[in-house]
Amino acid sequence: MDATLVNPFIEGTLHILDTTAFVKVKPETPFLKKDRIPHGDISGLLEISGDLTGTAAVTFTEKSILGIVSAMFGEDMPEINEEIHDAVGEISNMVAGHVTTKIAEMDKKVTVKFKEIKIGQDALIEHIEGAQHVLALPFRTTKGKVLIEVCYS
Repeated sequence: MDATLVNPFIEGTLHILDTTAFVKVKPETPFLKKDRIPHGDISGLLEISGDLTGTAAVTFTEKSILGIVSAMFGEDMPEINEEIHDAVGEISNMVAGHVTTKIAEMDKKVTVKFKEIKIGQDALIEHIEGAQHVLALPFRTTKGKVLIEVCYS
């Protein structure tokens, strides 16, 4: 998988977490994901279309998303609720906008858009059909773990 097509997801996610919630992020070792099981408790799924076709997901552990949204809102968020769902959707939308802009700068016409939220360990993350690889990019943040998955056909 071409790193130049993965980097915008990393840059976008890290930039948004830093600017909206002042969360610092440290990368861990990437790996190829071989199943559809989420590595967290809530995920925002993104759809990639245009010159490139694919999917992506930003997955948060409960601890990380509660800490991130608490920092964003300036108040304690003790449980995953509708406000957390909305925040994951908004973070996903911001990542999608960043990725669309960055890939356009590479002279590729793409649209990256937020598709849906998946909640819980049994909410499988469905990437595009026939995909050979799903690249998983784990991060440790000051609030907990975040995982970015990227898959192109």
